[in-house]
Amino acid sequence: MFCGKNRLRPPSGVCYSTICKKQVPRSADPPRRARGEEQGGTMKEFTRVVKFTLFSISAGLIEIGAFTLLNELLHLPYWLSYLTALVLSVVWNFTLNRKFTFQSAVNVPVAMFKVACYYLVFTPLSTLLEHYLAGTMGWNEYLVTGINMILNFATEFLYQRFVVFRDTLDTNDLAEKSGQKGNNPS
Repeated sequence: MFCGKNRLRPPSGVCYSTICKKQVPRSADPPRRARGEEQGGTMKEFTRVVKFTLFSISAGLIEIGAFTLLNELLHLPYWLSYLTALVLSVVWNFTLNRKFTFQSAVNVPVAMFKVACYYLVFTPLSTLLEHYLAGTMGWNEYLVTGINMILNFATEFLYQRFVVFRDTLDTNDLAEKSGQKGNNPS
């Protein structure tokens, strides 16, 4: 509805402004999304969050299970138990989320490299937090691991959605079968 320096167009649909000195037909307005498309995109993103949550819970169970085995049964040092359990859960979570949550046909080594970059930052920070809270402050090791898992959950979803899979959402065979292929709402 605007032309030039925010001048309103007359009802005829054509604007002639002394500032822009051109006629701009009303059809030059950017296309607007239909209400249903916005709701469909919102529902799709909600579904992604639910799937990511469920897969993250399963990865969390793997992480806690592996951590418990390594820490309690094998009596490995805390940091080694944590790092090993973290790597196992990351591989599980990445594999399921790439295929089912983000339905991405992205080059797996490239995507895994991006995830590794995330963990190059997250892992040292979370390990330091784990060491400080559990080792120095005497907090319960499982409580601290749970705190780190929640931090990981929130930041990893955002990182994977908006960095790793940003341009390749809904591009794999599952998206094609469900009719969503190429429907990237980023």
